[in-house]
Amino acid sequence: MFKKIITASLMALALVTAAQAQPYPNKPIRLVIPFPPGGGTDILSRLVAQKLTEANKWNVVPDNRGGAGGTIGIAEAARAAPTGYDMVMGQKDNLVVAPWLYKNLSYDPTKDLVAVAHVAYTPVVIVTGVQSRFKTLADVVAAAKGKPDTVTYGSPGNGTTIHLAGEIFNTAAGIKLRHIPYKGSNPAMMDVLAGNVDLMVSSLPSAISQIKAGKLRALAVTSAKRSTSMPDIPTVAELGYKDFDVSTWYGLFMPAGTPKEIVTTMNAEVNKLLATNDMKAAVHAQGAEVLNMTPDQFSNLLKTDYVKWKDIVKASGATIE
Repeated sequence: MFKKIITASLMALALVTAAQAQPYPNKPIRLVIPFPPGGGTDILSRLVAQKLTEANKWNVVPDNRGGAGGTIGIAEAARAAPTGYDMVMGQKDNLVVAPWLYKNLSYDPTKDLVAVAHVAYTPVVIVTGVQSRFKTLADVVAAAKGKPDTVTYGSPGNGTTIHLAGEIFNTAAGIKLRHIPYKGSNPAMMDVLAGNVDLMVSSLPSAISQIKAGKLRALAVTSAKRSTSMPDIPTVAELGYKDFDVSTWYGLFMPAGTPKEIVTTMNAEVNKLLATNDMKAAVHAQGAEVLNMTPDQFSNLLKTDYVKWKDIVKASGATIE
């Protein structure tokens, strides 16, 4: 009997040791999406989760945690155990803009998260419904100058790069558009399509399908150059607002303290994925462009933009209690 007990104990210990020695990952990985379903972040996040699962036989599980301009989902990911089994799709909105808008954020993006892999970047687009009276950006400016604070624009929420793009355009054009924040891109999209809000400022991935379907009229993109996905849309800079350049990026982050070897593994797999023609085409179809980076390069981008957007937010005059 004693021999049997010893043998059983040794077998159990061997099983535990073997489980611990299994290569990463050996259980599902949660991908927090800090916005509701249907928007640009959700679309790209689910694409990454699907392709990582297919390519590696992993189980990457999307988990939408929307609200407060994406800051709720980021905060939840930052609080997770640094084991490599929780990551989040972050972007400029909630990592480099929100810290200068919200007074009491529970996370510091430069300390509480580790940059894993840059995924894509995209311009912001100003759109209106096809039934709208606004045919050009000049029409919007003329109407806003004639009746300040009456032309409305929706965004995915306070504190997003997209919200700030609208405020920066207000300053550049010397007008006052009235901001209507929504809880994600999808509800804002529904209202601009219905004509309940005059304009929407959106990431291109969130709006591209409706533009292609002829349900939205794109007035301008806010990047320095035209989008390769939608090259017929002029830039705000081309339309008379020199040096206007607001774009956004998306990338994967894990909680600070996540082992470096796990970060390196995930970065390598994501970059391998981004190099495939299939993934490039899928991202491009959503109005975005892939751009791979090392963890250090992505971390440097985060830190550089974090400092840069402090002055941009201050100049815009935007604040959130």
